[in-house]
Amino acid sequence: MNKIIAIVGMCGVGKSVASEYLENLGYKKVYFGGITYDKLKEAGIERTPESEKKMREGLRKEYGMACYAILSLPKIKEYYKNSNVVIDDLYSWSEYKTLINEFGNNVVLIGVIADKEIRYSRIAIRPGRSYNCAEAIDRDLSEIENLEKGGPIAYADYFIFNNGTISEYHKRLDEILKQIEGE
Repeated sequence: MNKIIAIVGMCGVGKSVASEYLENLGYKKVYFGGITYDKLKEAGIERTPESEKKMREGLRKEYGMACYAILSLPKIKEYYKNSNVVIDDLYSWSEYKTLINEFGNNVVLIGVIADKEIRYSRIAIRPGRSYNCAEAIDRDLSEIENLEKGGPIAYADYFIFNNGTISEYHKRLDEILKQIEGE
């Protein structure tokens, strides 16, 4: 039976790095954040931290807290038929519940955590999606207070503490994948 692995964590912990690693192992990737970028482009709005925040929160007001999972379900179902799936950037508890209702115990949460100072330094130099410290703090607080982000992180099946090297990170991902495959 195929699995759906959702990578959860705050901005700058390395969710995209984990997702890309799994994608290179043959997982099909669904990037929830891509919906925000697509909607901004459709509306002709420049991508900025402020416009992204407004779009994320606006989509959830319009469609509900599970909107990213709901809008991604057709793609997830298509991929899931023939492959394992990795979801990059599951945010809300409602998104998680939507996936559980659809796929049951085949959904696995991997929570990635890192020290705040390390996260903020990564975010500051990230190409195409950089944030200064004030913007990063604003995003953290907004995601916790407005987007139900804490629940999936707290409830993760597995955790990675990503303060070290990329090879340490990949090694921990490999350990988790072996455990998941053994289930």
